[in-house]
Amino acid sequence: MSKSYKIAVIAGDGIGPEVIDQGIKVLNKIAELDGGFQFDFTHFPWGCEYYTEHGRMMAEDGIEQLKAFDAIYLGAVGFPGVPDHISLWDLLLIIRKSFDQYVNIRPVKLLKGAHSTLADVEREDVDMLFIRENTEGEYSGAGDWLFKGQENEVVLQNAVFSRKGTERIIRYAFETAKKQGRSLTSVSKANALNYSMVFWDQVFEEVSAEYPEVKTSSYLVDAAAMLMITDPKRFEVVVTSNLFGDILTDIGAALAGGIGLAAGANVNPEREFPSMFEPVHGSAPDIAGKGIGNPLASIWSASQMLDHLGHENYGRLVVDSIEELLVRNTALTPDMKGTASTSEVGDEVVSIIAESISAKV
Repeated sequence: MSKSYKIAVIAGDGIGPEVIDQGIKVLNKIAELDGGFQFDFTHFPWGCEYYTEHGRMMAEDGIEQLKAFDAIYLGAVGFPGVPDHISLWDLLLIIRKSFDQYVNIRPVKLLKGAHSTLADVEREDVDMLFIRENTEGEYSGAGDWLFKGQENEVVLQNAVFSRKGTERIIRYAFETAKKQGRSLTSVSKANALNYSMVFWDQVFEEVSAEYPEVKTSSYLVDAAAMLMITDPKRFEVVVTSNLFGDILTDIGAALAGGIGLAAGANVNPEREFPSMFEPVHGSAPDIAGKGIGNPLASIWSASQMLDHLGHENYGRLVVDSIEELLVRNTALTPDMKGTASTSEVGDEVVSIIAESISAKV
């Protein structure tokens, strides 16, 4: 009897449903070709449209409902008419925090066939793995708004860096770098943030003493942003805080072929709760419903889900198939200078996967 993985699907807003359908198509094809497992998808209608009808982004007991699943597959969140801080905090961030998904994993890899914004970069020079703290730091949500609307109005936004939260993300990054045989770079801003980032650097130094085999570097975030563009090859595994990771990985997306190839995993390593996988390009409401949204990021995030579920061989196969699609250059969406529809790109990836598996049999 084949194993069944229960996957919660929150397709969300804008192009979310369109691109997530292609990831589901890929996952189902792999399960069909393997025969040893299958996916049981349950769709939840949460997002901005749900908000306009119910006054909330997800059902009141949504977190309890999601606890029953092996993983969550998220499309995109955000749509005109709903403030961004509401659409983000009341769905995506509440899931990350409630399920202690403290590791955010963002690959920044220039695949064959992808076009970097850098003029003279070698493909092998852009191959980074960002490990971003995902539940506290600058996005802890702590602060206050005093004397609102008055002339003495004051806003406080507090960053929270706990010993537990800081140490566990840095240790996870060291374990990843050790496993992959790669260097680890820490990114902070200790010269200006004299409490939080001095603490971050101290913890990084403490944990590094336990991993003498891992080569380390440490950069200020502004220098790191510059060096990602001028000398990307120096970055392999990178660990950083919530805000800095959010910003730097979008720079990375530009280096590695565009936001249409940017995938992200929100992981609870202890597996006490489900982890969540998502493309990070946003809902793109301007092209929603036109069938031209780029599904490659959502398909790449599906490969991260396969990795997490213990099928790393298929995770690699999906990324290899995306790369082959780019090399062939026959089925790309308009953002990648092609004319294919969203579903045509998904169909082509499925076809390449089937070819690859049959060739190995």
